[in-house]
Amino acid sequence: MPVFPMIMTDEFKPIIRDPHKSANMLEQPVASVPVPQPPSDPIEQVLSPREVSEGLAKADPLTRHPRVSSIMLSVVFGLLLLAAAVGVWWLGVRTMEGQSYEDMVWSKFDAALPGWLEPVVHVFTISTVVIATSAIMSIIALAVLIVRKRWLLIAQLAVFGGICFAAAELLKPLLPRPYLINLESNPNNSAPSGHVILAAAAGMILLCAVPRVCRALVAVIGWLYAVLVGLSVIAGQWHRPTDVIMALLIVGGVAMITLAATFANGMDEPGSRASSPSVQIVGSVLLTFGVLGTLYGAYIIWQIQPGLAMSAEWTNSGAHLSTVILTASVASLVFGLVLTMRQLTASPLTKLGLVGAPPAPPKR
Repeated sequence: MPVFPMIMTDEFKPIIRDPHKSANMLEQPVASVPVPQPPSDPIEQVLSPREVSEGLAKADPLTRHPRVSSIMLSVVFGLLLLAAAVGVWWLGVRTMEGQSYEDMVWSKFDAALPGWLEPVVHVFTISTVVIATSAIMSIIALAVLIVRKRWLLIAQLAVFGGICFAAAELLKPLLPRPYLINLESNPNNSAPSGHVILAAAAGMILLCAVPRVCRALVAVIGWLYAVLVGLSVIAGQWHRPTDVIMALLIVGGVAMITLAATFANGMDEPGSRASSPSVQIVGSVLLTFGVLGTLYGAYIIWQIQPGLAMSAEWTNSGAHLSTVILTASVASLVFGLVLTMRQLTASPLTKLGLVGAPPAPPKR
């Protein structure tokens, strides 16, 4: 049996030669070439690592920006809310019935509050409490954004807060308030309410900062906080109903336009995007209550409108009730819209749906 000599090219792969084959003394051992293995990651089979990190937007534009329809909806809703703020100011300030309604609520609203609601509302008649609570909410939002590394979203929300602050500081001295009737309240303009803008803006900032699983809960907290602050500034005779409603609509309109400028860093990670049953349920409830409550509040005002010009005593209860309903319902409408559009702009999904399929009942 012939013995084949072995030449060790390396310690792992020896080359075996036939002794009967003619030898070439100048021939050098040839090292084997390793066979490239296919990438284990299925994504790498389609895209190189550089394409995955830098060119993912070309493969799926929704990783870089929301759907165009979501952007357009945000702009349209934002403009509608801002236009509604102008309309509310005009009706409340530029008409005799509006001034009579506001003066009636301003002078007697605190005494008309239910006993269970009065102590809760009076907590926020302290300016320091409102400022401190809003600051804490904003600090929490900033901490969440830093942990999530949403640097562009920090700048985006900073611009949003700056615009809201400018609206509160600049509009109040600029807007006129004509003298139409004798007033018990201060005849100078007080719209919009700076405290309500501060409270609502802090809630919006926190809502846009938190991840998907917390958005519905934060929307409810922000709505409740804005309502209590809105009622407190009326009960404390700091502001009139128009000031509160106008402030809520301004914050909502600016927030919607801000969401239209959402970019990749302000969106959820593509791998973590999913439909949110909590957002769907809470958003539907907030929007439904907002629309129906606003219509009902407007209906009450329409019912008492004949007596407003004469400041009739029988209009007091309707004016107070409509103020509570409109404050709660407009805040609900604003936070419901922002919650819904935040989900649409942050987590655009596939053709299965913008928000996702509705939650299915539990399986038995």
